[in-house]
Amino acid sequence: MKPIWIVDDDASIRWVLEKALARENLETRSFPNARDALAAFETDTPQVLVSDIRMPGESGIDLLQAVKARHPGLPVIIITAFSDLDSAVSSFQGGAFDYLAKPFDIDKAVSLIRRALEESLREASVEAAPAETPEILGVAPAMQEVFRAIGRLSQSNVTVLITGESGTGKELVASALHKHSPRARQPFIALNTAAIPKDLLESELFGHERGAFTGAQAMRRGRFEQAEGGTLFLDEIGDMPFDLQTRLLRVLSDGHFYRVGGHQPVKANVRVIAATHQNLEQRVRDGLFREDLYHRLNVIRLRLPSLRERSEDIPLLARHFLVQSAHQLGVEPKRMSEGAMRFLSGLELPGNVRQLENLCNWITVMAPGQTVEIKDLPRDLTQAPPAGALPAAAPAPDGSSPLPGLLAAPPSPDGWIGLLELQAASMLSAGQFEVMGTLGKQFESVLIKAALKHTHGRKNDAAMRLGIGRNTITRKIVELGIDGAREE
Repeated sequence: MKPIWIVDDDASIRWVLEKALARENLETRSFPNARDALAAFETDTPQVLVSDIRMPGESGIDLLQAVKARHPGLPVIIITAFSDLDSAVSSFQGGAFDYLAKPFDIDKAVSLIRRALEESLREASVEAAPAETPEILGVAPAMQEVFRAIGRLSQSNVTVLITGESGTGKELVASALHKHSPRARQPFIALNTAAIPKDLLESELFGHERGAFTGAQAMRRGRFEQAEGGTLFLDEIGDMPFDLQTRLLRVLSDGHFYRVGGHQPVKANVRVIAATHQNLEQRVRDGLFREDLYHRLNVIRLRLPSLRERSEDIPLLARHFLVQSAHQLGVEPKRMSEGAMRFLSGLELPGNVRQLENLCNWITVMAPGQTVEIKDLPRDLTQAPPAGALPAAAPAPDGSSPLPGLLAAPPSPDGWIGLLELQAASMLSAGQFEVMGTLGKQFESVLIKAALKHTHGRKNDAAMRLGIGRNTITRKIVELGIDGAREE
């Protein structure tokens, strides 16, 4: 972590802050004027800058403007006297993180600097580009089509929609599209829209102004601003809330957006690549996804094949992941026997490449010898279920199996709770995300359908039997796409 720079012509202020931050194990570097600090920026940068507003020569405002022009994401805290609060307030227009009014409480000063430090580290983690884009491996014809598509799009800024099952490598393809595009030297920012609560997603995308909502103690840039000049990858776009779809459409249409709580438009020069495992056409028909946004995103569609469609790539991928996992752990790579590799190539692997990578990590840690046999693989892969162990289940609301992979699990002595535990474990080991949300929706759908069947489709009666309100069951029926309900 870089040091915190303190710029103040008052030596006592510098000394107090240096000692207080040293007690927090935070490194500092001090300057008596803005000129020396600006000269230091030629060879180094701080994690946070703390500057007095009135100093001989250049003022703190001059320093703020110069720094923000070169380092827009650097948090700057302005120190001011109570009599000069007007200047402090005007400094926010230049992008100051916050201000300290003299005389200040040292504990509050340290707390504010720590908050700025957290913001700086968060910005750095988002903006830091990977040293090298991970390889996309594959010799199967289906993957060769993907490679050809990436090549054709290499000099284009066109919007791309990537579709495919979870775990097929959509973010890797998006990263490759960026790496081989004219924007390659600019940031590549990825955001999983399904992994962020609805209330926070708008701020995450578009940023917010200071005071826009409770807890917004400083202006924050959103992902669109962080990706300026580069590429913004929006994963699981099909799960984006409907009202935010409207805001995204506006950005794609006219290239401008407003921060949350802001009144000045911000121009966005960003290439958008979106991805989803869902059927967007069906979501449009169901009224869950805007048709105009769908057409804006669906300029070029790139479908990634599942691992079932490229099983000949499994040995290549498995060897790569075994070497990669061994390198990370500092051990010798494990080798798959010919029989184990044949067995592995014949598995369904519903979690696709992500599940295969997780499996190779497991093998590196858990397999006893250097050469891995079939008996060394996880038991849930090698033990076939008894015939007819589980009954067939009705499809889930999205048309998929209600508990994918559950039919491949052995029967549990704990009844349906044991089966639920097995399914959760299967999804987690496959590297899936949002497991609680997925299983929760399926659980609710099964209960509501059973209650509606029992009450011959009467919603009010079904709600009473389930112990929920009439409005709740109506909303759930719409959200889950359940048919067969009727009014009393």
